[in-house]
Amino acid sequence: MAGKVIIRKLSQKTEFERLVEIQRVVWKHPDLDLTPVHQFCISSFMGGLVLGAFVDGELAGFVYSFPAIFQGRFCHHSHLLAVLPQYQGYGLGKKLKWAQRREVLKLGLDLITWTYDPMQSRNANLNLHTLGAFCRHYLPDFYGETPALRLGPGIPTDRLLVEWPIKSVRVENRFRGKKNDPLDPEDWPRVLRGFTDAEGNYLPGKPELRAGEKILLAETLRDVRAFQSKPDIIASWQSNLRRVLAHYFKKGYAAVDFVFGEKCYYVLEKIGRNFLKDRR
Repeated sequence: MAGKVIIRKLSQKTEFERLVEIQRVVWKHPDLDLTPVHQFCISSFMGGLVLGAFVDGELAGFVYSFPAIFQGRFCHHSHLLAVLPQYQGYGLGKKLKWAQRREVLKLGLDLITWTYDPMQSRNANLNLHTLGAFCRHYLPDFYGETPALRLGPGIPTDRLLVEWPIKSVRVENRFRGKKNDPLDPEDWPRVLRGFTDAEGNYLPGKPELRAGEKILLAETLRDVRAFQSKPDIIASWQSNLRRVLAHYFKKGYAAVDFVFGEKCYYVLEKIGRNFLKDRR
């Protein structure tokens, strides 16, 4: 992507009108499921953040968050992040998230939360690996009967709730480009893994729910969109991943990283009170 990138706050109704169109193009949702202009207007006025990414003066994407309380703690909740198709793949989403962190730090807060579909591996890689967020809350069918948010007919709108501790050393190191040593999946037990059946379908195996090692791996599909014509396979993977993640979250584990490769894995680690203090 050639061109100068500028990220700044948005505050004008004409800019918010463009955000509605960006949503329509990126997600192809019906108008009923789009965040409207008036929501951006009041949110930005009452402490919310609407940041736009401009490439050579053209609005290419945005991120939107609002003040929230999570477990008795003031934070910002990031509800929307969208980049137009022609600008995707150039790191604009990552730039928007780092700009959002900068602005929320200015507000004196140290936490940003958001939700995402656990079957979306690229989002998982951005959230957990690139940004340094982590997750310990599984929200089954969180958005209910919203067809635009489903992965296929009858598939629940499961979500993971992400916590992004933006003042932590862990996140600061990610911001500065410091990378952890790569994790070798062969070194750790896999509590969910896939296999290819006789018809060539890639299916989830039986979950292992009795593991107790410090680090565990749960496989997921690399590209769920490639299975849109087979919603039964998506549903099977979602159901088994839900079972594994929800079980180990209750056991004190958190999803602290993501391995994105030919095969993709959630990295689960048993965490304690000093998790953020001890981790880079």
